[in-house]
Amino acid sequence: MDFRLPFKVAPFSKTISHKHSIFLTGSCFTEHMSNYLAEAKFSVLENLHGILFNPHSIASSLLAYIENKTYTRNDLFHYNESWHSWEHHSRFSHPDPEEALHTINQSQRAAHLFLQKAGWLIITLGSAWIYELKKDDPDGAEHTIVANCHKVPAGRFLKRLMSTEDVLSGLGNMLYRLFIFNPSIRIIFTISPVRHLRDGFVENNKSKAVLIQAVHRLVEKFEQLFYFPAYELVIDDLRDYRFYAEDMVHPNYLATDYVWEQFRSACIDPSSLPLIKEMEKINLALRHRPFNHSSQAHQKFLQANLKKVKELQTEYPYLDFTKERMYFEK
Repeated sequence: MDFRLPFKVAPFSKTISHKHSIFLTGSCFTEHMSNYLAEAKFSVLENLHGILFNPHSIASSLLAYIENKTYTRNDLFHYNESWHSWEHHSRFSHPDPEEALHTINQSQRAAHLFLQKAGWLIITLGSAWIYELKKDDPDGAEHTIVANCHKVPAGRFLKRLMSTEDVLSGLGNMLYRLFIFNPSIRIIFTISPVRHLRDGFVENNKSKAVLIQAVHRLVEKFEQLFYFPAYELVIDDLRDYRFYAEDMVHPNYLATDYVWEQFRSACIDPSSLPLIKEMEKINLALRHRPFNHSSQAHQKFLQANLKKVKELQTEYPYLDFTKERMYFEK
């Protein structure tokens, strides 16, 4: 008897190999996928504006990378003893405005250079709900859509749901500019399975429906675009609260690991799979904690893994194994 209805994600017509660099942006689910890819030894760069949820903020951040925008003091506002950017996550906030700008602009430069040469861009959309500063707000211009509210009182914002046309317009303009900036880039869209229940159950589903409809219309229009069903894998395939963390909102390790397995099967080039399997063994060795660091058995363990890392470095000279080599050499 079957108690669930699994589905197999069809392999992509174009796949990711270790010779491609991958830029990731979007919701917190992006960071899970980035960690898996980094551990598998792919060249990745993720969320250089910090975690972003709505399509407008994601598109704006990518345009800022393309333009190599330099942020100034006028782009910051002061609240609760720190300086913040409406376009960035609070990890960029700082009591010193110059320090905040330095971190932001350093991130901008890194993103501009990486995105220009990236083989793939993975965009994870989280919510179609947006927050706009009210037109008379002293810290923003009219129609300022914020990426992060920075715990500013809710009364200063207007909340509204983006329409499908809003999403298509914003992402479409960004894609046009991106394909000029990097003509060879390919893009994978995903919808985050994280449930934004603070908006409400019905409101969360309305939001996801807008995102799903817009993304599929874009994917059908551009051959460089692909859709990976992370949302459907968690919501329709796993479909159980045991695959969520204690907050019942975020997918847990079992769920994200399952999504990674499906992603690896559908999106990764078969030529890269042997290295991924080897890196799983290496990463297990990196996490190993011996009872006795100076024991002969542990020294043999280190030497065996160091030998393997050196062999991998020879086999894949375009990848960087410095971290692994240094750990096993110590």
